[in-house]
Amino acid sequence: MQPEMVTTGLDLPGYRVVRNIGVVRGIVVRSRSIVGNFAGVLQTLFGGNITVYTNLCERARTESYRMMCEHADANGANAIVMMRYDANEVMNGVTEVICYGTAVVAEAERP
Repeated sequence: MQPEMVTTGLDLPGYRVVRNIGVVRGIVVRSRSIVGNFAGVLQTLFGGNITVYTNLCERARTESYRMMCEHADANGANAIVMMRYDANEVMNGVTEVICYGTAVVAEAERP
């Protein structure tokens, strides 16, 4: 899946949707290790960006996005519209990150 074929919008400029494949998703459930939590606590004492948690969140979003694109590819889509992220706490210290959207087949519009 090409990055330019994934959008949070309803459509892709220059393309028209010719087939709706359906909802696709990528789900990742993550927790921070004891060492990572300790480093996070230390960073909170000084304020600012808590990089150990920022990195954890970024990795979870990246992985869920990749999984969503793989799900779309496996179902014959070449584009995803209305892509979104969501996160839920499954239990204390354990978070689910989901990336989802509508997989479609899109063709370039003719001038």
